[in-house]
Amino acid sequence: MTIEDFGARVASVWQGLRPSTRSMVERALSMTAPPQGPAATATPSRHESTYDARSEWELSRLLAALDERAAEAGADALSAEQSRDLRRMTETCAAVLNREARSSEVFAQLLERALLVKDYARVDEIADVMSARLAPSELCETARHLNPAVRAVAQEALLQLPTAMLVALLGDPVDADTARTALESQADEYESEEARIVVSALLQADEMEDDF
Repeated sequence: MTIEDFGARVASVWQGLRPSTRSMVERALSMTAPPQGPAATATPSRHESTYDARSEWELSRLLAALDERAAEAGADALSAEQSRDLRRMTETCAAVLNREARSSEVFAQLLERALLVKDYARVDEIADVMSARLAPSELCETARHLNPAVRAVAQEALLQLPTAMLVALLGDPVDADTARTALESQADEYESEEARIVVSALLQADEMEDDF
């Protein structure tokens, strides 16, 4: 099959990929099967320097186009063979993103796809790497996502961060409230003494402000 068999939108997004991004997908497709499980999400970490934000954006657009094509029905529905090939390409694209993603938007996209089909094993795999892969500010952004299920997964991932990392976010006007909520949960749910001390200090500071 050719990419045109998947429809005009998928073909248009594919043609708009940079050669390096297209090669990344083609290499993954040349494998017997797209990587699954922890191996698909474990590497690389947020600290590695090979991350390409533009490739991530391009792959995200491609995955969205593939998902949209798969959802079409009626006269536009694919044949059984086309559906099988589209599914393989879709899962390959998702697996590449699982390995490469560093942004809140893409992690939310991956979580929403897994939640939509109730693939909770995949949800767990994505959640396992969120705290290691995303920068703390990106995790906070995901924890404010409009989708409550995505929000819940990200909030749980925030609780896995070191308390000191959450404390560093308290000075950020955007992330402060989200970080404080996570610190309160660490103190209450995880019974973290370090978090309890921080929360107590924050409450004291609130009382002092109220006095003025």
